[in-house]
Amino acid sequence: MHSLSSEKKRGNRLRFYRSPLFDIAQFLLLIVLIFWFFNRSVQELGYHWQWYQVPRYLYVWEETGFVAGPLLLGLGVTLKISAISLLLAFAIGMVTALLRLSNSMPGRVLARVYLEVSRNTPLLIQLFFIYFVMGPILDLDRFWAAVLSLSLFEGAYASEIFRSGIVSVEKGQWEASHSLGLSSKHAYRFVILPQAVRRILPPLASQAISLIKDSALVSTIAVYDLTMEAQALISETFLTFELWFTVALMYLVITVSLSFLVSYLEKRMAVV
Repeated sequence: MHSLSSEKKRGNRLRFYRSPLFDIAQFLLLIVLIFWFFNRSVQELGYHWQWYQVPRYLYVWEETGFVAGPLLLGLGVTLKISAISLLLAFAIGMVTALLRLSNSMPGRVLARVYLEVSRNTPLLIQLFFIYFVMGPILDLDRFWAAVLSLSLFEGAYASEIFRSGIVSVEKGQWEASHSLGLSSKHAYRFVILPQAVRRILPPLASQAISLIKDSALVSTIAVYDLTMEAQALISETFLTFELWFTVALMYLVITVSLSFLVSYLEKRMAVV
């Protein structure tokens, strides 16, 4: 009887440690510790917190109603750039992966050159090259130069994720598809890719989160995203720590929400 009670308690502890509530508790504890550490550090510098000034840079209430502040406007630009770049990056990644797996020698060479150039040069240099060199030729403004740079850079990594997912599908699935009379195109569409997507969803989510964080670099070409808006406000108000912590929290909310969404989709796909 005592043994059964111990096993039950052990099982309850294991379920608690594996539950999302335990992860959330750990995350909140980490935030508290980080905040305490920086608070002690800033106290040593003699810094005076002015958190009460931050809300007006997020939103204000006027006679006409809710009006977004500079930080929320910048967040909107960041989300727009990230969403468009993410779709293009996944499309580029899929095409590149299929080219690498194709029987076309020029296609494989082109895909390989693109991968090596994109993965082995810094995103900042690619961003400057596309904006200052390719931008005038292709008539790209700051926004689309930023989108193209992020799409090409992240698309290179996404292509390897797609390729690994496709290659991981058992060879018997290909043989079964061809035995049913499916062409390679239809085999990819109906048999291979649905299985591959289930396997690559977590790394694709990580790549999406990386893209959102990398989007902060578009501020270097004067795109008024969240980071650029924060820099402009800091130069005017000198609320360095308050604004940067607020921006970090906004990025954190976006990426954590995306992680939960992908986790939910992964569970739903596993059930199906």
